[in-house]
Amino acid sequence: MTDNQQTAAPGIAPDEMPTTYDPKLAEQKWYDIWVSEGYFEAGKRPEAKPYTIVIPPPNVTGMLHIGHALDLTLQDILIRTKRMQGFDALWVPGMDHAGIATQTKVEQKLREEGVTRYDLGREKFLEEVWSWKDKYAGRIREQWAKVGASLDYSRERFTLDEGLSEAVREVFVRLYEKGLIYRGKYIINWDPAAKTALSDIEVEYKEVQGALYHLRYPLKDGSGSITVATTRPETMLGDTAVAVHPEDERYKHLIGKLLVLPVTGREIPIIADEYVEKEFGSGAVKITPAHDPNDFEVGKRHNLEQILVMDESAVMNGNAGKYQGLDRFACRKQLVEDLKEAGVLVKIEEHLHQVGHSERSGAVVEPYLSTQWFVKMKPLADAAIAAQTSGNGPVFYPDRFERTFLHWMENIRDWCISRQLWWGHRVPAWYCEECGDMHVSREDLTTCPKCGSAKLRQDEDVLDTWFSSALWPFSTLGWPKQTADLNRYFPTQALVTGYDIIPFWVSRMIFSSIEFTGQKPFEHALIHGLVRDSEGRKMSKSLGNGVDPLEVIEQYGADAMRYMLSTGITPGQDLRFRIERVEQARNFANKIWNASRFVRMNLGDLKAEEISLTGKLGTADRWILHRLNETASDVTRLIDAYEFGETGRVLYNFIWDDLCDWYIEFSKLSLYGQDEEAKAATRSVLAYVLDRTLRLLHPFMPFLTEEIWQHLPHEGETLTLAAWPVYDPAFVADDAVREMELLMGAIRAVRNIRAEVNVPMSKKIDLLVRPADADNADILERNADYLRRFCGTNTFEIGLSLSAPDKAMSAVVTGAELYLPLSGLIDIAQEVARLTKELATLQGEVERIEKKLANEGFVSKAPAKVIDEEKAKLADYAEKRGKVAARLEELQA
Repeated sequence: MTDNQQTAAPGIAPDEMPTTYDPKLAEQKWYDIWVSEGYFEAGKRPEAKPYTIVIPPPNVTGMLHIGHALDLTLQDILIRTKRMQGFDALWVPGMDHAGIATQTKVEQKLREEGVTRYDLGREKFLEEVWSWKDKYAGRIREQWAKVGASLDYSRERFTLDEGLSEAVREVFVRLYEKGLIYRGKYIINWDPAAKTALSDIEVEYKEVQGALYHLRYPLKDGSGSITVATTRPETMLGDTAVAVHPEDERYKHLIGKLLVLPVTGREIPIIADEYVEKEFGSGAVKITPAHDPNDFEVGKRHNLEQILVMDESAVMNGNAGKYQGLDRFACRKQLVEDLKEAGVLVKIEEHLHQVGHSERSGAVVEPYLSTQWFVKMKPLADAAIAAQTSGNGPVFYPDRFERTFLHWMENIRDWCISRQLWWGHRVPAWYCEECGDMHVSREDLTTCPKCGSAKLRQDEDVLDTWFSSALWPFSTLGWPKQTADLNRYFPTQALVTGYDIIPFWVSRMIFSSIEFTGQKPFEHALIHGLVRDSEGRKMSKSLGNGVDPLEVIEQYGADAMRYMLSTGITPGQDLRFRIERVEQARNFANKIWNASRFVRMNLGDLKAEEISLTGKLGTADRWILHRLNETASDVTRLIDAYEFGETGRVLYNFIWDDLCDWYIEFSKLSLYGQDEEAKAATRSVLAYVLDRTLRLLHPFMPFLTEEIWQHLPHEGETLTLAAWPVYDPAFVADDAVREMELLMGAIRAVRNIRAEVNVPMSKKIDLLVRPADADNADILERNADYLRRFCGTNTFEIGLSLSAPDKAMSAVVTGAELYLPLSGLIDIAQEVARLTKELATLQGEVERIEKKLANEGFVSKAPAKVIDEEKAKLADYAEKRGKVAARLEELQA
């Protein structure tokens, strides 16, 4: 049907609603009001049940991207819905200091100014970083506002604020006292550009075309040699053995003998270790304990020397002999030439392999022997696994992601938590220069607890960013203090985040919460996919395919972007961002605005307290209240199940089809008619239904709905605090649904025939309707005015005994046959062809359902309700088939 006309009923002046909706004017205005009035602040409903979400804290490194916009929108939908449902809803905002990421950005800025952090010193450098943080935190808040996030800013946290720093210290000390934090020399991921250890999540593996170098190591006694292969020949300078499998018959007799390391002349032993795979390569492996994690473990078992041949910048050191001072890759090039010259380079093969790169600096990561702090993970992981498998852990949506979590926990390694940075939580350990003791403390130490000396120095390292963000759900609420917020709002109800950080953040929050609070951190973990470009590619700077949410908002408005993002997803699956779908969402918003403007113009001076649903309600009135009731029930159920895509479909169908294209059109009969009682009833229904529709849509499109709602008769200050619509049995009207389906079916059929023979609505037609029985005749008679208006009739007749006229178009709907005498406008042969085609379609449907019902497998497994529905469809198609066949026979005669 056509868009709603912007005309008011006679004698009613238009309201001040503008002709078009301008997102730019509405969005900033309403967000400022919401925040200044404290509508987002929790704690004002002490009698209500709490509902808490803590935001996944964005890094203070720059601008939010389209993935953040999705994450924010989903959380906002949940928190706005729960707030309207009467919960004491708290959405905690906050940001992450993001140690290496932020320090890298600030160092890059300083380099452009010709300064290094070492030029400034630690204290001055940290002042620079805090200045950076303040600037970008402000920008992030602006972006939260642009998206419409209903955050409680009075409770905003930062991972380096005083309270969270206290929580970090408390956790570190407790783990240390339990023997779960230790310090030692181990192989870690090393970023030679940032000169720091990296966590696994900070390493990106890229497929690189490299080479496999086969080298021959001669035996000292001159009796032969052993061939090994490596992708990193420069590390051979740190080799301290060659390992073979103890059961490998080829090498058994050589175990214990010495080899001469080429170029260096250093002697190394041949050792036996089951780590070696006999069938792989030559069956012999070079062992470099200081530059390979597996070799490190082998070296520990055999008491091998650990020779570090590079410094922290990946430049060859004194242990590299004549290669000292060369960058590792320059060393590789020179060393390969020397190996060729020495005659020990057997061959070089092209080799495609995965190479780790630092996510922040882009440098190739070096496995590197270093003294670091570690968390012993097995006891923590075991407790988390036990909680999850016993049903005491969070429920994952979709549930397949629970397997991702458990797999990570079951295969976890000790966690390297120290970073060689200046920005972050400094390791709370002090070293005494007098007695040499080390002390871990909750408070800063000024004297040695053992000898009393004041010559103390604090550990230079800071903690991994994830160490503090692992505590986020409870540290943000005041832990380790037993605050009122912690007691009321923890555990939280929902975590919303992407699947890519389940191992590194979600998992760590779970085991940390179980260890330190004895409870799971959140009831539900809603895991969504990534936002990809329209071709399904990951968004990246190199591809230039990123989407800036602020640009989308600037062009289309926040509501259009929110609606597209939230309703275009399937749980756990990636989302393809298509700007065309944002445009469709904007068109949907415009449709709602136009319909609302029509309603407002026709409400007159109706006040909220005058809205009554007990007046002279017609079929269409009762039908739309029934459909609103169903929609409210479906939307609530689907949001609770995190089925946002399905929620969007339900809302769209109700608003666009039922409300705008049908009910509002039907309402014009009453609004423009002479029956004042019917007119008053329709106005009340329009006001009520639109009000409740805006409430259901508000979590998805908050700005548009608030702007419209304020123009309607309403109670209360803001839509954000209006009560959520609930299912009301009083609105159930199955009879009205049946009647409307007959009317809508007839109107659609007539309009389809008009379109088929190119008869415009402006041209009046003759319409004859033959009801299937007396009940359908009664429905059609009572609602004849609707058919006259929306079918555009000149003459209109309803009769049980009507005969099909000659030269007429016809249509069969459930409950009636329609005839349109169109002499001179239609070719009978053309109508015969159309009916023949329709008969074939109906015959196909009959045969399809008959075949399904004859299938024993289907009948034995399908619920009785489904079988009954199929039988009803069969009867309906068979009835229509009979009527079409009869009409076709008439025309052919």
